[in-house]
Amino acid sequence: MNATLGTVPPRPSGHLLEGGTIVVEGGHPLRGVVPIGGAKNAALPILAACLLTREPCTISNLPDIEDLHSMFAVLRSLGARVERRDRHSVTMCAEDLVAAEVPAALGTLMRASFLVVGPLLARLGRARAPHPGGCAIGMRPVNVDVRGFQAMGARVTLQDEFYVAEAARLHGARLYLDYPSHTGTENLLMAACCAEGTTIIRHASMEPEVADLARFLIAMGAQISGIGSSTLVVEGVPELHGAHYRVLPDRLAAGTFLIAGAISGGTVRVDDVRPEDLEPVTYKLSEAGVAIEEGPDWVRATAGPRLEPVDIQAIHHPGFPTDLQAAFAALLTQAHGTSIVHERVFENRLEYAAELRRMGAMIEVDASGQRARVLGPARLQGVPLVYARDIRSGAAILLAALAAEGKTVIIHAYHLDRGYEDLVGMLARLGARVRRLNSVEAADELVGGSAWSRGPVRGQ
Repeated sequence: MNATLGTVPPRPSGHLLEGGTIVVEGGHPLRGVVPIGGAKNAALPILAACLLTREPCTISNLPDIEDLHSMFAVLRSLGARVERRDRHSVTMCAEDLVAAEVPAALGTLMRASFLVVGPLLARLGRARAPHPGGCAIGMRPVNVDVRGFQAMGARVTLQDEFYVAEAARLHGARLYLDYPSHTGTENLLMAACCAEGTTIIRHASMEPEVADLARFLIAMGAQISGIGSSTLVVEGVPELHGAHYRVLPDRLAAGTFLIAGAISGGTVRVDDVRPEDLEPVTYKLSEAGVAIEEGPDWVRATAGPRLEPVDIQAIHHPGFPTDLQAAFAALLTQAHGTSIVHERVFENRLEYAAELRRMGAMIEVDASGQRARVLGPARLQGVPLVYARDIRSGAAILLAALAAEGKTVIIHAYHLDRGYEDLVGMLARLGARVRRLNSVEAADELVGGSAWSRGPVRGQ
């Protein structure tokens, strides 16, 4: 039968809808206040560091996200007791570890699983872990970690796609990192805390989350100097003790909400933040014509009458954060003129451009795959099927949908759950028309838009 005579479109195949679906109706300015929780990229290494002591550690201000649930599973598989005190705090005790191996099924879920190798090597003298998984944003080698462990006296081999590390006792060493890998810096920092002698880590990552890990290790009895700089000096101690610690605020979640307010034409204030950690983002927002206000622990972004084009380079801290490059590119599709986005950390982090083009964005990536030209303002249109390719590009697609005409259906939205706590609910409370759909609702939406006809859309 001819489609024009009333043939019902086929329902989408089930595999397309696996992993969660979000539907957004654009054109509604966001207004309100968002309390910001703890940083994912600090919480994960801090939890791994708890393996360094037999005593209990209590960690608060943890985000309630999927990546942390995966880390809890990794730690429990090693024998650690992880007790949830509430949604945002845990007490962990690694008194009796029963294993030194990260199960393949857990290790391939996220890159942070490899962070337990340093503590296990320092505490037990052995560790076994698969090459870490996570977002498909380019090659994420662990060569910085491996070379550092080897310089500290460990034997590291690759056996059946598992890294196997062994050392009777780690010793201090002078380490120069090929690049300021934050995971590599964190792994070596944790390993050095109980190594014999002094370890000097040069060209270390200066990310705020690395500094937060160092402060937690000091609370456990470690001796570390140079925190926040590119040179860390660690005097090894025989053992560490338990501690209570509060994770620093998530600058990446805060930046995402500030950009959301600007792209929607509204005003959003983020509370419980450290404004200095947001400076690379707020500076560029201001340059683009967004009004920025700051207090001791809050920042507000208010859309101006016109967005101006700006150039950004995503680079290691204190440069513009790579994890907000995609979100800012979505904003630049609405700027009046040409902007350049240069990604200098990961080689595949501009793949989201294809999804934005499907929504009407004028964004072209050059042959290097590292540099994009964004021409605006583009008239974005909601489309029935766009992919959240990873945590941060998924957020960029969601932000673009806020500015688009009509509805956008985003699939594989589980990536957002890995990095953002209740992102859909928070946006809905700010005034966005956004909803998470179950598989039946998602199939209905893709063939007929019935999910919006059943009544008001609310956050989950």
